[in-house]
This record gives sequence, C-alpha cells and structure tokens, in this order.
Amino acid sequence: MTLKELAEELNMSTTTVSRVLTGQEKKYRISDKTADKVRAMAKVHQFAPNQIARNLRLQKTNTIGLIIPDISNPFFANLARTVEVELRKRGKMVLLCDTKDETELERESLSLLMGRKVDGLLIAPIGKEHHHLIQQPEIPIVLIDRYFEDQDLSFVTTDNFLGACIATDFLIEKGHRNIACIQGLLKTTPNEGRVSGYKKTMLDNGLSDYIKVIGEDYSIANGYESTKTLLSLPEVPTAIFSLNNQISMGVMKALKEHRLEVPGEVSLISFDDQPYFDLLSPPLTAIKQPMSEIGRAAVATLFELLEGNHPPNQMLKPLFVERSSVAPIYQKP
Repeated sequence: MTLKELAEELNMSTTTVSRVLTGQEKKYRISDKTADKVRAMAKVHQFAPNQIARNLRLQKTNTIGLIIPDISNPFFANLARTVEVELRKRGKMVLLCDTKDETELERESLSLLMGRKVDGLLIAPIGKEHHHLIQQPEIPIVLIDRYFEDQDLSFVTTDNFLGACIATDFLIEKGHRNIACIQGLLKTTPNEGRVSGYKKTMLDNGLSDYIKVIGEDYSIANGYESTKTLLSLPEVPTAIFSLNNQISMGVMKALKEHRLEVPGEVSLISFDDQPYFDLLSPPLTAIKQPMSEIGRAAVATLFELLEGNHPPNQMLKPLFVERSSVAPIYQKP
C-alpha cells in the first residue's frame, strides 16, 4: 500500500497522514484522535514510510559519522556508546569508523562517510594533520578529545593541562620528587597539555632536575617498554605518571615482571579512569575525564551547528579519583 492509498482509505490528505507517521502531529496540531486513527490503519496494513525516499526529498540521511582512533581503547569505546545513545534520542543513526591511529585511514574514513552523505561528523582525530578536515566546509564537524589550536573547528575536550597539574601536585604532596612521566602520541593536543601540566608543576616546586618524559604513543607496549627503560636508570623513579589508561596497563605489567610492588616501591597515577581500575591490585588512582559529559556536549554542539548556530568550544574539568596506588614517602632531612 502506498501513502496515497492509505490516505484515501482514511479519507485524509497525504500530508496529514505523512505528518502523523513521521511523528510531527504535535508540531502541526493534529488531534490525538486523528493521529490514533492513522496509526491504527497503518498497523492493519503493515504500512511504514519509505525512509529512503523521505531522506532524498529532505536532502537528509539522518545519519551522523563518528570517527575514533581506537575502538579497543575503553575510553573511545565508552565515548562511542554515549554518542550513539544521545544521537538515537534525537532520531539519528551512527556510522562508526576506527582509524587505528593512522592518518591515511582517517582520510579514507572521512571520504567514505562524506560519500554516504552523513548529516554531520563527530571526530576524535589522530591530531597530527588537519588539512583533510578543514576541506569539508559543507558539513558540520565537531572534534572530540583531540583538537587543533590553530584551526576554527568546533571541539569538546578535557582540560588536560589542569588534570596533569592535579596528578603531579598530588604526588609531590605525598613526598615524591623523582616523578617520571610516560607520554602518549606526540604532537597531539591532549598529550602536549598533559606533558605541559606535569612539567610546570615540577618546575613550580623546584624539581626541574627530576623531570623525565619518555614514550611515544597511547599503547600498552609503550607503557611496558618505557617503564623498563626507567627501571634501568641509576636512580629509579619513586612515582610514575602515565598519560592514559592503556599506558598504565603496560606500566603495571613491567613493574610486576620486575617484582616491584605498587605502591610500596613505585607509586602510579593514570590519566584516564576506567571502571576496571577498582578491580586492579592495587586499585589505581586516576584523573577521570567526564566521558559521558563530553559525549553529550559533542552531540549538542553538532546539533547547534546543524541549526546554523555557532556554539562556543568546551574544555571540561577533569576529576581526581584517589585509590590505593600512591603511597607517601619521607624525604631524608
């Protein structure tokens, strides 16, 4: 049955029937009685609107592209889930692409989603290159987590600098001086913000001689190899600040292999909190990014752009979660 045939059977206009079946009866002040009658008849005939035809007519697909660098990372997996839930509430579907932290795959994903005529894009970019992103002026784009300071692209992120300052200051308050930092992907804004926060806090406390930054990406392998390097130094750090949850897992693996107790011999703080951190031995102290809030804010920002508005960028405040992976030490007089 076509929409026209259904309308004729109801003795109504096709416009009225279409508005009811697409959930717009309140907008156009169609009575509940009429709406109920339309839905009942549509159910009898198992009628459903042709969504593809409607999208073509409205020049919308009701789909949003989501590009993330690593779906195996719990941070991005949970972020994707939040985004999907928020978009579903707004009647949109998600097309998800995983770039595996490779710029070429990011370019391919962008091209694929543009070819699918998505209505907008949410991207957690790798963060090293942006030319392929700024060449898409015809579609709203919101960057999540990582962004570009020199480009006019909307973004929602965490205040990484503040989070690193909080973590480093906490270690110093516990008496630590020899604090090492294992960083993530170089030349990306989250990494640069976290490293800068660590360095500034160390400098402000007169600990410039103890500054150590090592590592090159956000992987377990990086945390593992970097920790082994630190443990080979003449003076082993008393505390390690790892710049994401994956790195922290590598750190703990290396410390366990060397039979070093956390926090008895080496204290550890992670940037990024995960639910499983409570289950580790010991439970891991962390800087928590407001993940759900980031996802909701990114979706809200995208819809503002879709409506032609210009919402401000957002840098959300991180939270400090103290558990049992940091022990106080006492300095010699």
